Amino acid sequence: MHLLNLPTYKFKIKNTKNKYTIFDIVRKKYVSLTPEEWVRQHLIHYLVEEKKYPVSLIAIEKQLTINNLTKRTDILVFNLEGTPEIIVECKAPSIKITQHTFDQIARYNLKLNANYLIVSNGLKHYYCKMDFLKKEYVFLDTIPNYNF
Repeated sequence: MHLLNLPTYKFKIKNTKNKYTIFDIVRKKYVSLTPEEWVRQHLIHYLVEEKKYPVSLIAIEKQLTINNLTKRTDILVFNLEGTPEIIVECKAPSIKITQHTFDQIARYNLKLNANYLIVSNGLKHYYCKMDFLKKEYVFLDTIPNYNF
């Protein structure tokens, strides 16, 4: 797998019949190890181990409906009240982060109203705080530590 611009973590990886899987600590099961999943697993561990977000507040591939289309968030972090706090959009390292990527996560946030957005391909990371009064996002150096 691709070396990412994130801390390294000890992952449980299995190779069964030449297919690699990685253990997801949120879903508590092994999932197919694709390049995008590699990024997602690093970001999950980053949020849990570095930023101290509880695993119990994290959802993976949470379904939502936008304009009668079913979409899924890559990672969704809730606050203690059960409302979305952070939306994370993961791309494979080979995928460039573009305006289209920001448009995608912004559409999700029209529905979810999270306070923070993260977009990452594992190499480049963009952290944003929503300013709902000005209807824009402000770029940050990092995402805040858990403190709800």
